[in-house]
Amino acid sequence: MKKSRSLYHGHRFPAGVISCAVRWYFRFQLSLRDIGELLFERGVIVTYAPKEVPLGDEMIRCWCDKFGKGFAHRVKAVRRKLGSTWHLDEMFVTLRGEPYPLWRAVDEHGAELDILLQKRRDKAAAKRFFKRVLRSSPVPRKIVTDQLRSYPAAKAEIPELANVKHVFVKAAARLNNRAENSHQPTRERERRMRGFRDPKRTQTFLSCFGQIRQHFALKRHLLRASLYRQQLAARFVAWCDITELAQNPSYAF
Repeated sequence: MKKSRSLYHGHRFPAGVISCAVRWYFRFQLSLRDIGELLFERGVIVTYAPKEVPLGDEMIRCWCDKFGKGFAHRVKAVRRKLGSTWHLDEMFVTLRGEPYPLWRAVDEHGAELDILLQKRRDKAAAKRFFKRVLRSSPVPRKIVTDQLRSYPAAKAEIPELANVKHVFVKAAARLNNRAENSHQPTRERERRMRGFRDPKRTQTFLSCFGQIRQHFALKRHLLRASLYRQQLAARFVAWCDITELAQNPSYAF
């Protein structure tokens, strides 16, 4: 029987450097060049063989592409129990001059359940998004959406959601701000990156970005300083456990 290799096999940098670079990229509004400079300040010179790219921008990008999805999946698995209410909303992002609706679902605590970038806002798109969220989340007690007609039309055709309570709110009333506020980090990152370009890469990046960012982004204004430090330390411990699992040959993302 052939023994599987560690996910870090073949990388000349240790797992700690790789996981740190991936965490910085998805947690903070930093460019690849910024991360390369931060690593250089700490004595880590990242280059991209065979050509010497300054501070290894492309190597860090490869790390984020390879490890980001697996880390985000594990972070999602270790977070606290999900709420029983779904807040669904969509925002438009522009990719190469074309508008794409980005569908997002969060629970009543603001934890991101899932996102999906699609071309349309019709019933088929809403149904596809409902099914995607159901694959990773239990059936909710209540669903809160705006008055887009695609939501009730798609919900009626999904047996698991047919009898779930559906609440409609007006965006102007700001009663659905749980989902609306969850778009803010995406908007900030979109400006920092000067816009998104490719639909597939955008979907991959935002799926990792939301999960990893929320793992460390505690609601500091609601916590005492001592409790905030305690919870943040626990999140770092969980992150170390997640990244160390990738070194286990029997582990697979």
